[in-house]
Parts: sequence; C-alpha cells; structure tokens
Amino acid sequence: MRVKKSVLIVLLMTALILGGGISFAVTEWLFVDESQLETTGITEEQYTDMLNELSESVQLPKVVQAFNQIQSNYLNDVTDEQLIEGAISGMLNSLGDPYSEYLNVETMKSFNEQIEASFEGIGAEVSMVNGVVTIVSPLKDSPAEKAGLRPNDQVITIEGESTEGLDLLEAVTRIRGEKGSEVVIEVKRANSEELIPFTIIRDKIPLETVYRDLIEKDDQSLGYIEITNFSENTANRFLEELSALEAEGIDGLIIDVRGNPGGLLEVVQEMLREFIPSDRPYMQWEDGNGEKERFFSNLDEEKPYPLTVLIDEGSASASEILAISLKEAVGANVVGQTSFGKGTVQTTVPMGDGSSIKLTVMNWLSAEGTSIHEVGVEPTIDVKQPDYYYSSPIVLEDTLRPDTVSNQVRFMQVMLEGLGYKLDRNDGYFSEETAKALQAFQADEELTGTGELDQQTADLIQTRIIERIRSGQDDRQKERAIESIIK
Repeated sequence: MRVKKSVLIVLLMTALILGGGISFAVTEWLFVDESQLETTGITEEQYTDMLNELSESVQLPKVVQAFNQIQSNYLNDVTDEQLIEGAISGMLNSLGDPYSEYLNVETMKSFNEQIEASFEGIGAEVSMVNGVVTIVSPLKDSPAEKAGLRPNDQVITIEGESTEGLDLLEAVTRIRGEKGSEVVIEVKRANSEELIPFTIIRDKIPLETVYRDLIEKDDQSLGYIEITNFSENTANRFLEELSALEAEGIDGLIIDVRGNPGGLLEVVQEMLREFIPSDRPYMQWEDGNGEKERFFSNLDEEKPYPLTVLIDEGSASASEILAISLKEAVGANVVGQTSFGKGTVQTTVPMGDGSSIKLTVMNWLSAEGTSIHEVGVEPTIDVKQPDYYYSSPIVLEDTLRPDTVSNQVRFMQVMLEGLGYKLDRNDGYFSEETAKALQAFQADEELTGTGELDQQTADLIQTRIIERIRSGQDDRQKERAIESIIK
C-alpha cells in the first residue's frame, strides 16, 4: 500500500516539474498503481529509473513521507485525490502570485464557460489583491453591475462566512451558482471600514461581448465599439462591427473597454493587427530570463481616421494591452482614468483528468516595451465621472430623519444631486434643504412625502441612479472621447 502511495505523489511531482510538454501524459497515470503499469506503455525498468532520477534531482522524500504519514495516521478519512489536489494548490499558493492557481475539474468547467462567454453567476471578474478577494470589474448588464458592485470592492464575506483564508477559486465557486438563486456578499470600499451588504440574484451572463453604435455630431460620423470581454469570438465580432462602421464611412473610432476585465491574449493580438502597421511592433512579451519577443502585423498602413480608447479602473489585462499599444504605436488618445494594472500572461496546462494549472509564464509589454503591471495605463486625457457614479449603496437599519449625520445620508445627498435635485450640502448632515429635496423626490415618484429616508425611498433613489448611469446621459468620459476626435 505504501508503495502505491509513494508512486502517486512522485508522479504528481513529475507532472509539475517536467512541464507542459509531457504533463498531460504523466498525469494520466496519477491513479494508476504499479500493477497497471503496462497500460501506460512504460516498462517497469523505465518506470523505476524515472523515479530514481526524480528522487535524486529534487527534494521529494519528505513529500512522500508526509503523504504516507497522513494516509496512515490521520484521524479522519482522507483520499489520495484530496491530498494530491491539496499538494498542487499548496505549491501554486507558495508562489505568492494571485494569477497562478490550480483549477480542479469543477472550477475548470467554470473557467471554460467564462472564456466562452457563457456562464451563470453574478457576472463579476474577481482577483486576489494583497490576499483579499477583490472585484476587478462587474460585467456589462450583469447582476453585479445592476446591484452596484464596483471595481476594487473587497469581498469580505459570502453568505455570512468570511473570505479570509479562501483561495480565489474557492471564493469564485461560492459566489457562482444557478440562475435564479440568491447570494449575499459584503464588501469594503476604499477609505472605509464599513461593510456594505449586497443581495444578488444570479443570472445567465450575456454571451455578447461587442456592441457598436454610430455617433453623429457636428457633421461628422464617429464609430463607437464597446468590448466587454475578450472571449473566443470577440475578435471576429469586433472585426465584423468595425467593417460595418467603415462601410458607412466614419471620421473616427472610439473603442470602449471600460469595465472590461480582459480575457484571451490571442484575441487582443488579432485586433491590434488590424490597426498597427508592420513597420513597428504591436506588443511584446518578456520571459523569466528577461528575453523579449516582439510581435508584428502584416498591415501596410494605419487607419485613415483617428482613434480614441476609453478606459477606467475596471479595465484590466487585454484591455490594457489594447489601450497602451494603440496609444504608443498609432498615437490614439486614451480617455478616462488609470486602469487596473495586470501585466502578466498565464497559460493553462491540462492535467489529464479535466483539471488544469493556470501558471504565470511571462510579462506582456506594450508596443514600446512598457510594463504596466501593478501600475496601470495612464490616460492621455484624465476624466472622472460625476460623483454619483461612485456613490455607495444606501443600506438602512432605521429610518433617517433631519438633524442626523451618517454616511447613508451622504450617499443619498450625492444621488439626489445626480438626479437633479438642489441641495445645500452633501457632507452627510441631514439638513432641512436635504429634507425638502427628498420630499420633492418622493412627490415625483408618488411616494408619501415625509422628507424622511426609509428603505423604500432609498431603494427607489438607487434604482433611478442606476437607470441614469446606464442611459449614458452624464457620461463625461464618453463625451470627452468624442471631443478628442472632433476638431
């Protein structure tokens, strides 16, 4: 029995040490004991030589000993699979890299669904930042966006249980679920210790990742393409919509990747090849030895119209590649706010049983060789949205009345101002003018005009704010992007 267990753990280590070229073949044997060696096509002598070579070249004995000790002496039942998966996760966690992780069979299924742009959940890209589960960006029209989650929100609890000690995959698994089911999470926002609860109904996340529009202004026609994720079919869809806009005759193009958490590297590469000529690189990458590789297109010349890219703090990874490479290589304006700052590339290595390792293998660099990792892409034109875009949700324990002070009052004041109501202050003090503005809102919405803030009124204020944001009528960043093209 012990021989079999030792074989299992050494094969596990073999898969990881020998790398992607043969990891698939090796991990096919993870649950094969020595009596079944003939099914692998390897002789017993070759197998013994392989184990001896590994034992001499790496420090495996104590790993094997730990495996056997647990199996022989641990109080409760434990399976080989539990220990093997725990060992893989432990090795990856020891790297201190939030983007290198073990994807078990269930998590790999969710990962593939996301890359294919089809899954059920709340629709938010999450990452591990300084050991805390953090929202990178809610996806367009997702339950997360509609509920009011924002980039850089820290997820502190899921269903009342702390996320401390969870790895990213465990957190994602707890957040995801079937369409129509409910999940309650609590988040912290920057410069606040207050926990903000969100009750979110999971849904089918939209398949579409590309949206286009034609903007007519000052006798000019501007193409507008929004990209919400870089999934398998995104490049094809983008090129289809771009061709349609160009056929109509455009004087400029705005590419909007605000809130786009990234996706597949090859997808953004395909898009960059459409804009950056062959006489300059469209991007670079750098391996662990500092060796760089530059990538070039076959394009003869630049587009005959100006480009502007919209970014924000929720733009990450592939979105950042697109923005900074177009900025450096063809002089595109970048409008908005500094992006998230993810400048590494991961590869997914199959482990043979449906699970995989996602491993950071290189840094990506811009056309000119710039790294934005943990820094972000700085816009050429910095534009902040109106204050109500950033306001936190109003969550009440009791009805709030005039002559009180709280953050909830401040959130209400900012939102009422965003809806066009006149106030004398927005510092959290519930003044008489605040009560009058609130009473006016209640009257307009056919609520009882108490001038007091109850949860029904708070929920309706927030609904109207979300509607206003989604309408785009106060989208300062988009307006500035239009102005950057129209001369």
